[in-house]
Formats: sequence, structure tokens, C-alpha cells
Amino acid sequence: MKLASLLLSALTLIVQPLVAQAQDYPSRPLRLIVPFAPGGGNDTVARAVATQLSSALGQPVVVDNRAGAGGVIGADMAAKAAPDGYTLFLGGVGSLAVNPHIVPKISYDALKDFAPVVLLASAPSVVAVNLKTPYKSLPEMTAFAKANPGRINFASNGNGSSAHIATALYETMAGVDLTHVPYKGLAPAMSDLLAGQVDIMFSSVVAITPQIKAGKLRALAITSTKRSALLPDVPTLAELGLTGYEAGSWYGLLVPAGTPAEIVRRLNAESVKALRGGNVRESLSSEGAEVVGGTPEEFARHIRAEHARVGKMIKDGRLKMEP
Repeated sequence: MKLASLLLSALTLIVQPLVAQAQDYPSRPLRLIVPFAPGGGNDTVARAVATQLSSALGQPVVVDNRAGAGGVIGADMAAKAAPDGYTLFLGGVGSLAVNPHIVPKISYDALKDFAPVVLLASAPSVVAVNLKTPYKSLPEMTAFAKANPGRINFASNGNGSSAHIATALYETMAGVDLTHVPYKGLAPAMSDLLAGQVDIMFSSVVAITPQIKAGKLRALAITSTKRSALLPDVPTLAELGLTGYEAGSWYGLLVPAGTPAEIVRRLNAESVKALRGGNVRESLSSEGAEVVGGTPEEFARHIRAEHARVGKMIKDGRLKMEP
């Protein structure tokens, strides 16, 4: 009886501070780590959501861009942060589904080191080429690539990024060999694409559509299963002969594992409200992204499914990616 009483007292001492912490949350600014440089699709989604969360939580949500190593640096920093709800992480296919399979001795566990909060949005990629290239269609580019292995180079915003995985999948399914030129973020990759230093890029529709509509880049195809309302004249890769091709970006909010469940639920509730609100939904929809939402459990299942899907594609040789 005495032992049970001691154990109950010890448990109370542990739980009471956590309950108080959750009730007072948040009492200071929050940091939202984005594992890529400013200017890309990740950054766009993060800032749109951060603005609404700041208002809802009554504390600033500061976007902290930590680019490098295809998202590994930012993800590692977020995974090792204190699980107190004051460090948020914008995760996606690269950091949570690709890097765990291709980065040797990766410093974080995508399935164990984070507590999923909510799947914010998803967006297809667009195959865009510099205007100096002769390619007017994807079949035309594919034909040249087959006849000239390695001659076409493609930009990505880092190894393991959504741009990288989308291009690698195209290479495998189309039977072509392109030369990968990885960058530390979208901004320098986009700069070189516009300047003609690289030929093509599979970039998120969120980031690249303005350049296409301004006539600075030529869109050849879109990576979703259906055409985008933003670019209705651009065909899908499946329409152009790559049956079953589908790739793109998704953006989710996570916190370090061990964050109190009450805080996870609060962040989920406020995030879902923000996504339903006109400002965020309109902002993301106008950029070509599809708002998702849902529960932490649904997002956790999505991460596990994507992790398994990418791993199987790599194992089966359908997705060849250099580390």
C-alpha cells in the first residue's frame, strides 16, 4: 500500500507540471523550422499558416529557414528540440519519406522522433524548361534524352527533395538518364533555371507557376493524375504516355516526439481552423496547393504510407536516387 502511494505521488509530480504547461501554452513565441531556403513551396505554405497560427495562439510563430543536406539539417534540429510545443517543424516527402532511405547514418528517425500534428496541403510539380531549350513538349524532350544520355541536366532544391524524387521517377519510367544538379534551396535552383545554366526542373506548382505565367519558363507537363486549374493547358505525364506516374509535394506540421498530447491537440485544432479560414485556403489554392487538414492520427498514417511507398520504389529499382 505504501509503495503504491509513493508511486502515485511520483506520478503526480511528473504529470502536474505537464498539465500546467499545456494549460498555460503558449506563453512565448513559437519557432517553425522549415528545412529549405526561403522562396520555395515549403516557405510559402509555412508563412501562410504561421500568420494565422500567430493570431489564433496569441503569440508570434516565427519561420526559421534551416536549409541544407536535402532537408536533413532542419529535420535534425527539429527532432532534437525540446518537446514543449515551442518548436514546430514543416515536414514533407523529402525529409520524412525519402531521406530515411537514401542518407547513410541519418541523424533522426522520421517515424519515431516526431509527433505529427496535421497534414496541411499537397501540390503537384510542373516540368518546366528554360526558354533557350528546344523542347516544346515532354515527348520531344524524352526522345532527345534517350538518344543523348546525360546531356540534359535538371535542377532540384536538394538531394531527396520532392523535385529530385519526381525527376528520378520520370527517369526510371521513361528510361532516360539525366544529370542531376542539386542546389541548397529553390531560390538558387530557380535562378539558374531562368538563366539557362540548367535545362529543366520538376518544381512544385506553388513555386514555379508565377514564372510560367510571366512567360519566363515553358511548362511541359504536370505530375498529378489530373490537370491543374492554374495551368489547364498543361497535360499530365500520364496523358503523355507514362501511365501510373504521380508525384508531388506535401506539407505537414509536426513537433518533437514527447510533446504533451494536449499541446498537439491544440495545435491541430488551430491549424485546421486556419486551413478552413478564407485567407489561408485562398492563399494556398491560388498557388495551386490543395488544402488537406485532418487529425494527427491521419497524418501519422500518411507519413508511414509515404515512407513505405518510397522505400519500396527504391528497393524495387523503380526509383534510383543517389545519396
